[in-house]
Amino acid sequence: MPRAVYVLALGIFAMVTSEFVVAGLMPQMADGLDATIPQIGYLITAFATAMAFGGPFLTVALLKVPQKRALMVLFAVFLAGNVLAATASTYAVMLVARIVTGVASQAFFGIGLAMCAQVTRPEVRGRAVSVALNGLMLGTLLGLPLATFIGDRSGWRAAFWAISGITVLAAVATLVGVPDVPKDEGAGQLRAEFGVFRSARLWFTLSTSTLVIGATFAAFSYLGPILTEISGFGAGTVPLLLVAYGAATVIGNAVTGRLADRHTLTVLLAGLALNSLFLLGFALFAQVSAAAVVCMLGIGLVGVTMNPAMVVRVQRRGNAGALVNTVHSSFITLGIVIATSVGGVVIDAYGLRAPLWVGLALAIAGIASLVPDLMARRNEAAVRQEPVVEPAAVTPR
Repeated sequence: MPRAVYVLALGIFAMVTSEFVVAGLMPQMADGLDATIPQIGYLITAFATAMAFGGPFLTVALLKVPQKRALMVLFAVFLAGNVLAATASTYAVMLVARIVTGVASQAFFGIGLAMCAQVTRPEVRGRAVSVALNGLMLGTLLGLPLATFIGDRSGWRAAFWAISGITVLAAVATLVGVPDVPKDEGAGQLRAEFGVFRSARLWFTLSTSTLVIGATFAAFSYLGPILTEISGFGAGTVPLLLVAYGAATVIGNAVTGRLADRHTLTVLLAGLALNSLFLLGFALFAQVSAAAVVCMLGIGLVGVTMNPAMVVRVQRRGNAGALVNTVHSSFITLGIVIATSVGGVVIDAYGLRAPLWVGLALAIAGIASLVPDLMARRNEAAVRQEPVVEPAAVTPR
């Protein structure tokens, strides 16, 4: 695996840590910015919304820029956003900072995954994506607890300064460890990047990723209150359980990365089927602490860890370009937005188990979205197995 892939993982780690840091510092930030807890929660929504809708536009603006230089531009924008967050004196300034960092983060994902495809052989792209996305898994496993620890000890502003330091480190590593990748001429590249979106099958493929991630985050977003209020765990135990969940995602991501290239559809089908079972079990037996832990860890193993297979499938349907990868990341983020917003609504109406049922419905819809590709694969296999009938020999008279 090229060194550049591991360097890109460090950049993704910085982005993801910044995305989640607000969740661990809500009370402190509310006091420091003279805001309410729900208002601080909106900062998470603002980051995700900026990722989903702003990232592709920034990627388009950078399409004619060599990709390594584009990454450095994104590091600069992301660093500026985090410094603005660290020095924000009002809620409005913090909101702007979150929007800036969200847009830069999404564009970085798209261009970074495109570079993974360009510096590796086609047959190992799934593994390369899984290595790069370990930055995402480790951001959940280590980045969020570390930022929360720093924020608790030294104030919430120190957490954003720490992320700024990681960003500088990742930028320097990228400058040294990522090669300059040759690129096509601007006009041809733009036509190729935009042309693939004429395919209806590509949009259908993108929607599968929305459903996969939506199913997972319908549960993950509300794990804290479910584990304390239904499963009976103490508040001090939940962080340890979330660390175990993060460890499960790292393991699942490594396994999926090994299988994603050769067994893309099978991995996605198995992942969604298992996730459906774990979500169903969690919804039915959340009050049983042991069952809740097993189901939670199962969701960690087969949920967000489907990313490598999802990326390989989208790149095969479209291309491995920066814009396709950024739009794909936007569809993934859209799944998070849908899951968290619908989950909040159904909790008010039906209680804390309701998001788990929402996740189950999204997982089943994800399985249904795979059916056309599964049928096409079956038909292709049948055609390959049909015997070839040789024309009868003609005897000359």
